[in-house]
Amino acid sequence: MPNLEHPAYPASDLLHLESLVPCRESQVSMLLSIFGERQQFSFPSIFIYGHTSSGKTYVMQTLLTTLQLPHVFVNCMEYFTSRLLLEEILIQLQSSSSDTEQACPVHCDTLNDFVRLFKQAVASRELQDQTLYIVLDRAEQLREMEANILPAFLRLQELTDRNVTVVLLSEIVWELFRPNVGCFEPFTMYFPDYSIGHLQKILSQNHPPEYSADFYSAYINILLGVFYMVCRDLKELQHLAALNFAKYCEPVVRGEANERDTRKLWKNIEPHLKKAMQTVYLREISSSQWERLQHDGGEPGQLKGLSAHTHVELPYYSKFLLIAAYLASYNPVRTDKRFFLKHHGKIRKTNFMKKHEKTSNHLLGPKPFPLDRLLAILYSIVDNRVAPTANIFSQITSLVTLQLLSMVGQNDQLDGPRYKCTVSLDFIRAIAR
Repeated sequence: MPNLEHPAYPASDLLHLESLVPCRESQVSMLLSIFGERQQFSFPSIFIYGHTSSGKTYVMQTLLTTLQLPHVFVNCMEYFTSRLLLEEILIQLQSSSSDTEQACPVHCDTLNDFVRLFKQAVASRELQDQTLYIVLDRAEQLREMEANILPAFLRLQELTDRNVTVVLLSEIVWELFRPNVGCFEPFTMYFPDYSIGHLQKILSQNHPPEYSADFYSAYINILLGVFYMVCRDLKELQHLAALNFAKYCEPVVRGEANERDTRKLWKNIEPHLKKAMQTVYLREISSSQWERLQHDGGEPGQLKGLSAHTHVELPYYSKFLLIAAYLASYNPVRTDKRFFLKHHGKIRKTNFMKKHEKTSNHLLGPKPFPLDRLLAILYSIVDNRVAPTANIFSQITSLVTLQLLSMVGQNDQLDGPRYKCTVSLDFIRAIAR
C-alpha cells in the first residue's frame, strides 16, 4: 500500500515520487498536506532545517519536479547579494515563460522594483490560479543581506497579493534567523538525520547490475560498520561506496571466492577501508589517484596531496614562530647559546651534560617556555630583521587558538605568559620545508 496519498495528484505520480525519496515519506506527506491543491493558497512561508545531507534540497527538488509544480530554485550561496538574488528569481520566472526568446535583461535595485517586476512575471506565465513556490537553498546567507530581505520573503504573498509560497532551506534553527524587531513566523519543519537503517536502504539501491542485490547490500553493511561512527554524510558515504567497491570484488573476479564468502571478502577489503578512513571528507587526492594507490598497494603518504595531516597553510611569520616554539620546547635553555649564537665561546661538556643528553627530549615531551625566549629564537632563525609588532603577537594568539601552541598557567602571571608547543616533529619538518 503506498504511503503517499493526495486527491489533487495522480496516484502514478505519487508512487513514482515515493520511489525517488526513500526514507522521507513522512516529510513528503507533510509537505503535500501543507501545499494542498494547485489552486489553493498555501502557507506564505515554510522554514525547513536539518543537518547536512539530510535530504532537504533533494526532496524539495524531486517533489516540485515530479508533480510539475511551478517553482523557482535559487542557491543563496551562489547569489550572495540581495540584488543578485532578486534578479535571479525574476530571470528564472522569465526564462520558464512561453516567450523565452524575447526575455530581456532584468535590473532590480530595490525591493519595490522586485515586487512590481514579480507581478508582471507571474502575469506573463498565467499562474494567477496556481501556487508558485520560491525555494531558497542555503537560506542562512539571508542574514548577511539587508535587514528587510528576510521579512519581505516571509510575507511575499501579502506584498505581491499573489499565490506564492517561499520555502527556506537551512542547516541552522529558526531561532538564529528571527530578527530582534520580530517578523512573520514561518511554518517550521525538521528533517532528522538518516539512521543506519535508512543509509543501508538508500545506499543499497545503487547496486551494479552485474552483481546481485544481496552481494552489494552485504558490502554496504561492511562499509557502514566501519564508517558510520565517524561519517554520517550520505554524499560522502556514496563516494566511499563507489570508490572501494572494485577492491571488494577482487576475490570474486579472480575466482578465489564467491559472493557468499563474507569472511574472505572482509579480509581483502579491511586494510583498504582503514586507509580510506584517514581521508574521510578531505578529498586530498582524486578518485583515479586513490584507485591507482589501491592497485599498487601503496600507502596514502606516498602520493603527493596527502599531506594535510602534516601541513597547514600558515602566514609567513607564523611558520617561523611555530618552528621557534618547537625548538624552545624540546631544547634545554642552556643549549640556546650554543645553537643560536655565532660566537658563543667554548662549551665545556661536563659529566652532568653527558649523563642527561643520553635521554631524548622527544621522549620526555614538550617543556614550557616564556614569551621572551620564543621571540629571541625567532629573531635568530629569521634572516631579516623582525620588529616585535602587534602583528607578531596576534599570530602567537592565533597559534594558540589553532591549538598548535598551548598556554601554560594563567594570563595574569607577573613573569609573563608561558607556552608549550603541541605539534609533532613530522609536522615541524613539513613546515620547515
